Amino acid sequence: MIKVGIIDSGMGNLGSVKRALEEVGASAFFIRKIDDFEQASHLVLPGVGSFDKAMENLNDLGLVNALKKTALEKKIPLLGICLGMQLLARKGFEGKETEGLNLVEGEVKKLEGCRINEPLPHIGWAELDLVKFSPLFQGIEAGKDFYFVHSYHFVPDNESVVLTKTDYCLKGSGFVSAIQKDNIFGVQFHPEKSQKMGLQLLRNFLGRSMTNDP
Repeated sequence: MIKVGIIDSGMGNLGSVKRALEEVGASAFFIRKIDDFEQASHLVLPGVGSFDKAMENLNDLGLVNALKKTALEKKIPLLGICLGMQLLARKGFEGKETEGLNLVEGEVKKLEGCRINEPLPHIGWAELDLVKFSPLFQGIEAGKDFYFVHSYHFVPDNESVVLTKTDYCLKGSGFVSAIQKDNIFGVQFHPEKSQKMGLQLLRNFLGRSMTNDP
């Protein structure tokens, strides 16, 4: 059975993520110490809250180096969800300027250039505009809605990592809502709250083939 390690940064409701993973057939457990990484065939890094506090928690728990080693050296698939996607970046500016995990080159900045009907935080359902194919979105039709809760967004150094964008703020240009670099994935939305399509995305993440081939 697929064993998914949910990294506990002390930020957000991990129970809903665990239940969603179990619903799609995985055995899910929480990673709270370094040795826990050894059990995982897949990693999920969820989170709700501030970038600086989440990184402080991960460092205090001593999980940062083990997380990076597991993803980069062992090539275990890693999915960052919401704040977890943002933590993949080199640096974030929420709370205070803080170093991230630097697993995907980029920075996390506050959403700006919002129109009058685009309040912050961005809360609710919004569409994904597919930029390039990834098995992460296999079987998910273009234009499907996913559930978001955030005020900050991931700004990658290289557009090649961008899978989807979402039309909200940034003077109508939208923000990056999903990324991939090799075995490392990130989604700004909450798949565990996105009903049928969210569960499909989690199934795709747990699939055996996660290459870029259609």
